[in-house]
Amino acid sequence: MRNRGRVILFYRIVVCGLAIAAFAAMARPQRPTTSENKDAASNHVSVRLQSFAQRLQAPVALTHGGDGSGRLFVVEQAGIVRVIQQGRVRDAPFLDIRDRVVSGGETGLLGLAFHPKFAENRRLYLNYTDKSGGLRTVVSAWQADATASRVVPKNERVLLTIRQPYANHNGGQIAFGPDGHLYIGMGDGGAGNDPHDNAQNLASLLGKMLRIDVDAVSGAPYGIPPDNPFINTPGAAPEIWAYGLRNPWRFSFDRASGLLYAGDVGQGAREEIDVIRRGENHGWRRMEGTICTPGVRKDCDRRGTTPPILDYPRSEGSVVIGGYVYRGLAIPALVGRYVYGDFGNGKIWTLRYDGTAVREQHLLLATGRNISAFGEDEAGELYVVDYGGEVLKIVPTRP
Repeated sequence: MRNRGRVILFYRIVVCGLAIAAFAAMARPQRPTTSENKDAASNHVSVRLQSFAQRLQAPVALTHGGDGSGRLFVVEQAGIVRVIQQGRVRDAPFLDIRDRVVSGGETGLLGLAFHPKFAENRRLYLNYTDKSGGLRTVVSAWQADATASRVVPKNERVLLTIRQPYANHNGGQIAFGPDGHLYIGMGDGGAGNDPHDNAQNLASLLGKMLRIDVDAVSGAPYGIPPDNPFINTPGAAPEIWAYGLRNPWRFSFDRASGLLYAGDVGQGAREEIDVIRRGENHGWRRMEGTICTPGVRKDCDRRGTTPPILDYPRSEGSVVIGGYVYRGLAIPALVGRYVYGDFGNGKIWTLRYDGTAVREQHLLLATGRNISAFGEDEAGELYVVDYGGEVLKIVPTRP
């Protein structure tokens, strides 16, 4: 009951005004530990979910350290990072910063990224919300101990703080791109319909995809990559890589193509998947997905905006959760397909994008889970994070 209570709080705030859907989520029956694809003939992929780790508290992210250890690291919203090794959650946390995190709804410890050379320098990065002098997003650097088995909280080095005008739409994902730079997904600052028009304002870091150089050798906390698109635009924040986003809760890079895929959570009409490239405007708040944003204006100027590669109406889902392009070995038929889901209805889909358009899209699984994130291990195998407290692995129905 406690997990389902947290699910409702998260759901009601992420999807403003959908109280009916929240009560429906609360009324769901006990869910099985596995879910199987009953539509293998339509997409030629037959998979199921296999329970991998349990008894977690509001998990919201999962990643690996790229250090060959085989460990997975799961982020609990309240401010703990836990280690999963050989399918077991270690009792001792990898990191505990609950004393500095404000958590609940869409706030909390929301993102974790390991430096590409973590095996050598033991550096990692967090994205969380605190309330020092008002709610704000903090992106900071940390260092694990000599054995890389835990992180001492006093080792924090703050890189970037961003004031949050409201408690929702904080983004939260951070990830290193193939270029070695750190990308930071920022929501528009919250409320409804982006009342301050932050997403279209190049002077604001809200409603953006940011890109910074954490290895800069100057005295500043971070550097600005010289090819960032607005570095020479008067009045623009040089950290901006792309803009016009509402709440890019989860994004990832395709290991093969390097493309950045993001799930941008919608307002009340559309959910969208974007491929984000340098300098693009993804339209919010003028556009919600491929339509003019309801309630903002009856018509909108689409010129200069990049539409999503795919969007879907609220009749098909209510909180898109960005995933990964599968590059593992266990499920050959899934290779090259982008796997994503929806927190509201627990469905998981795949799509195949050829660099220009989506050529196919299929339902992979109907899980009944409250999917808060997807995760990837070092081998490229994929995992589903259930906000109710479990991590599940996507595995072939028949090995």
